[in-house]
Amino acid sequence: MAQPITTIQKYVPTKEEQNQQKLEDLKLLLAENEDSLNKILNIVSELNDTGVLEAANSMIQSKEKITKIALEQMNREPVTNIINHIMEAAGALSNVDPETTTKLINSVTKGIDEGNKHLEKDDKVGIFDLVKVLKDPDVNRAVGFGINFLKGMGKGLKE
Repeated sequence: MAQPITTIQKYVPTKEEQNQQKLEDLKLLLAENEDSLNKILNIVSELNDTGVLEAANSMIQSKEKITKIALEQMNREPVTNIINHIMEAAGALSNVDPETTTKLINSVTKGIDEGNKHLEKDDKVGIFDLVKVLKDPDVNRAVGFGINFLKGMGKGLKE
């Protein structure tokens, strides 16, 4: 009768066998993705021919200098002013109802279209034309909006 198995020996491949297996896996991967690899190599070749790879390599080599220059430029007063203006404008816009903003932008677009039509006609506007046009409900609405806008802006400037 056979003796019972008391120990199990785990097979551990040698370093050379592991390397051989990795090479076989790599060969299989290369064979399966030949078309993709050829495309990648063509792209890299084009980048090299145009000098992009050399520029990228130079940038990587000089990354500390480039970072320092970029930070110095970002800390200049005009740049920080722009960033502050953008943040303030975003804060102000967040207080405005989006529907109102959309309505206002659409109205400005229509106004620009009408203004362009007037420029094509090249008509002159006289004083009596201004008085007469105030009776037009659309013009009266826009003038009223403008007057009240200026009034609200004046109140805001006073604070």
